[in-house]
Amino acid sequence: MANLDFIYNRKSIRQFKDTPIPKEDILELLKAATHAPSPKHQQNWNFVVLQNKEMINKLADIVKESHERIGKLAKNEKDFKRHMSVINYYTCFRNAPVLVIVYSSEYKMIEEKILKDNNAPQEILDVLKSPQSAAQGIGAAVENFLLAATAMGYGTCYMTGPTHAKREIEDFIGFEKPEYELMSMIALGVAEENTPAQPPRKPLEDVVTFID
Repeated sequence: MANLDFIYNRKSIRQFKDTPIPKEDILELLKAATHAPSPKHQQNWNFVVLQNKEMINKLADIVKESHERIGKLAKNEKDFKRHMSVINYYTCFRNAPVLVIVYSSEYKMIEEKILKDNNAPQEILDVLKSPQSAAQGIGAAVENFLLAATAMGYGTCYMTGPTHAKREIEDFIGFEKPEYELMSMIALGVAEENTPAQPPRKPLEDVVTFID
């Protein structure tokens, strides 16, 4: 059996050493990401790489401010505390030497055009789009990146939480490519010693069904 340690050893890292990552290693990880499968092979991803510490810190500030604004809208203390309890998870990329911002284009479906041309009801279109194919393509690419990083000895953290500040982040980054929007972020670096263990997974019997 093949050694799958690079899968089982991967975990989310939120504490990084102040160690620069060689550009050739970053490019190798991005190459791995682009070898992921994507629906209809549309390869709907684009990656913006930040190594500028000042910009990374500013992005963390943007996310923190957005998070706090949302928290102030909570109708009760319980919701407020629950919301604010994750703020450090959403801004942990502040400590990373590299931040990869993942953008996606819309997944184009000929089926949708055909159905729209025939005045299909919205509920039919909603079912067609419910698999969220664009997001699935991005998820596959990110997973390739994470696993390749583990194999190369790096730590990563995959984040979608900060996207509640999507528009502010996009404006700050200034990445302009027609039809592309921010989907997620990846913090990358050399992990600090003694980082928290990987949390447990659900047993297979809870998530797997065989149909013979």
